[in-house]
Amino acid sequence: MAKVISGRYSARMDGDFVVFIIGMRINRLWAIHKWLPVFKAMGPMLQELYTNRKLGFRGTEFMFGWRSVHLLQYWESYEQLEAYARGGQHLIAWRNFNRKVGTDGSVGIYHETYKIRSGEYECVYGNMPVFGLAKVSEHVPAVGHMETSRRRMGGNNEPAVPTPRNPH
Repeated sequence: MAKVISGRYSARMDGDFVVFIIGMRINRLWAIHKWLPVFKAMGPMLQELYTNRKLGFRGTEFMFGWRSVHLLQYWESYEQLEAYARGGQHLIAWRNFNRKVGTDGSVGIYHETYKIRSGEYECVYGNMPVFGLAKVSEHVPAVGHMETSRRRMGGNNEPAVPTPRNPH
């Protein structure tokens, strides 16, 4: 089990990066012959990514739901993510999915891709193991300019004051 680090921390990453969320949902529980191969296909892909760091993959976090598995991934660039999707273990898994599951509805899959510009993100981790973005970048104490969300996003500590509304 990962060591919990007491206190408040944030992450600092130099340059742009990509956040990629990919997952599957089991729509028909008893269709194990359909969803188990989809689930197992992620292992070879992750092994390929972790052993070939030049592909641009920085790391992942797993999250499990009642009928679903989600991976939160960090990539150096969209171009590297897209190049990976068009070859290697991913292409094999994608072809197998289309051939064996296709549109029969037994297993759902999805992904979301976010291009993050340098300095246009913020995060905080309280009493957590090194996690997420902090695991693939620099894990730093959330003090000074890293203390509040507004400061981490480059602003001062003064919140925006809403304009009072005239009730009449």
